[in-house]
Amino acid sequence: MKKVSITLLYVFIALITFAQGEADVNKTFMSSNLKINVVIAVLTIILGLLFLFLFSMERRLKQLEKK
Repeated sequence: MKKVSITLLYVFIALITFAQGEADVNKTFMSSNLKINVVIAVLTIILGLLFLFLFSMERRLKQLEKK
């Protein structure tokens, strides 16, 4: 019963947030100032560096395991 009530609570919260409509002001603001492109570029660089670091760490661990 507790799981069902929690699930229903989450569903109602989701419905309330969708019922409020879209905020076009944020989309046009970010697009008009080209800040969204900067955010995407920074996130791409951070994720690329993170994957590069993890890949190099995995290679080092494999070399240590072979020894």
